[in-house]
Amino acid sequence: MWVLKAEGLLKEWDGKRIFEKVDLAVREGERVALIGANGVGKTTLLNCLIGRTTPDRGRIHRQVPVSRWGMVEQQPPVPEEMTLQDWILSADPERFGLRRELARLERELTAGCGLDSLLRRYSEVQGEYQSLGGYEWELAAEGVLSRLGFTPDLQQLPYRQLSGGQKTRARLARVMAGQPSFLLLDEPTNHLDGETQDWLTEWLVGFRGACLIVSHDRAWIDQVAHTTVELTAEGTRSVKGGYSDFIREREREQREQEALYRKQQQEKKRLEEAIRRYSDWFRQAHAAAGERNPFYKKKANKHQTRLKAKEQALKRLEEQQVERPREAPRIQADLGGDALAARRLVRLEGVGFSYGKHRVFQEVDLTLSRGERLAVIGPNGSGKSTLLKLITGELAPTEGQVNRHPALRIGYFAQELDGLEPERTVLDSLLSLPGMTSGEARKVLASFLFRREDVHKRIGDLSMGERCRVAFVHLYFSEANLLVLDEPTNHLDIPTRERIEEALNHYPGTLVLVSHDRYSLDRVSNRVAVLKRGTVEVWPGGSRAYREHLRDRAERPTDPETDHKIRTLELELTRLMAAEEPETDQERKELHRQIREVKEALDALR
Repeated sequence: MWVLKAEGLLKEWDGKRIFEKVDLAVREGERVALIGANGVGKTTLLNCLIGRTTPDRGRIHRQVPVSRWGMVEQQPPVPEEMTLQDWILSADPERFGLRRELARLERELTAGCGLDSLLRRYSEVQGEYQSLGGYEWELAAEGVLSRLGFTPDLQQLPYRQLSGGQKTRARLARVMAGQPSFLLLDEPTNHLDGETQDWLTEWLVGFRGACLIVSHDRAWIDQVAHTTVELTAEGTRSVKGGYSDFIREREREQREQEALYRKQQQEKKRLEEAIRRYSDWFRQAHAAAGERNPFYKKKANKHQTRLKAKEQALKRLEEQQVERPREAPRIQADLGGDALAARRLVRLEGVGFSYGKHRVFQEVDLTLSRGERLAVIGPNGSGKSTLLKLITGELAPTEGQVNRHPALRIGYFAQELDGLEPERTVLDSLLSLPGMTSGEARKVLASFLFRREDVHKRIGDLSMGERCRVAFVHLYFSEANLLVLDEPTNHLDIPTRERIEEALNHYPGTLVLVSHDRYSLDRVSNRVAVLKRGTVEVWPGGSRAYREHLRDRAERPTDPETDHKIRTLELELTRLMAAEEPETDQERKELHRQIREVKEALDALR
């Protein structure tokens, strides 16, 4: 039984078609992920489903009224001074209204005027509030806020003062407190750290209602989605399973379509050649038949019959012709740069850092070596961005030292993004670079999908995804041998993320990456720095291997002695990997032998 169903939706704005032929069905207990490139109309489609916008064609059926939907929106309207706690509770207007009425009556009772009538009114409102389970509802909401990391003090802050990650968690808390029958989640994992993502996944899997999710988070879609639906300008495509299942099915369909296209092209060529031959034969036989030769006349008629049959076959083929699979326009990212010849680029020794009295790090030792792709992970607030700023030199350590190679050239994504001038056009922002020509700037901008008049857009008028693309263009021209990227894909759609990941994999230099996108980290990283409790632990493998290690350790019976051995070997492996490049072949062989032995010992213990 479906809960939400859309059939044949079409929507236009100012005469421009946004999408058409949109079919979507969400069944009871089903979690459906909606994906699609930025600008394809996902937000417009959501507004149609909610009822804020009316489609120009098609029908929408809702088994659950919108008033019982729980919606996580990217930019929900929130009154200026409303506290986090009040905004969470306002998800249930009836109980929230009674709660506010009780608070107002309590203030008037404190003032001591008209006590008898106030007490009667207070008793009536309180009885109604209790009958609706108001106090239990308050406790449940406080529990949700607490589980999402909101202390009592934070709950009393105005919503507008919260950070991006806190606002995402607050939107989730509001939905959960409302106890909805149907969920509509728009980018629910934005700014969430891994721990909170895991908590959300567990909660969503346990949710008994249906859910429609808009997300660019491929790994998370794989975890939670029963069905994945892609929205394009031409309509929707639905596949059972998560994002990886969707990709496999799409690639299979493209292979089949390509094979059918080639087969039809061969058949078309064969028919056209046959038509040409029969046309020649018909003309020759017809010319001979003109001499009143019955034999040639019969032969001409025979060729004419065959010619018409072939022409009819060609017509049928053209009517059934499939198009060759086409890819949508996508960026052609190449981040240039080169690898530094030296083995060691940056070394942090005994580094500590504090913001005032708040200590972020202490005794951090970390080495960045040539060719590494270091993923920096940890809970929100653990200091990931601070560590990147220490590496780049934007911040100086309060303890210890950071040594950088003299030939090091750093490309810092956050700096490029923050440094974009809103009043400048996309093209002008590049023409200000030394030696830049208009032709070269336009060529590179076109490869990042800024074409024709797009290059004259003001940066201040661009979406965050477009600004991120401009920042990557600036990185392209930086000729950096160390890229430091803080949430580079956060505002990018899936196709653009995948092209950026390919560019990073082909980048010859060294890379340091902070991202909440586990799919990106899995594709790019070969080493992990884990931030927790003011320390940095380095894992000599990619983020996928690190997560598998955590899962295996959680499933393994606790053995303090084995854990201690593993930790000792991990530290030893980190030390060996960070060692200076030996000068002689014999020393290099010895170092590689030691690394191999430590890895084998670790594998045996894990």
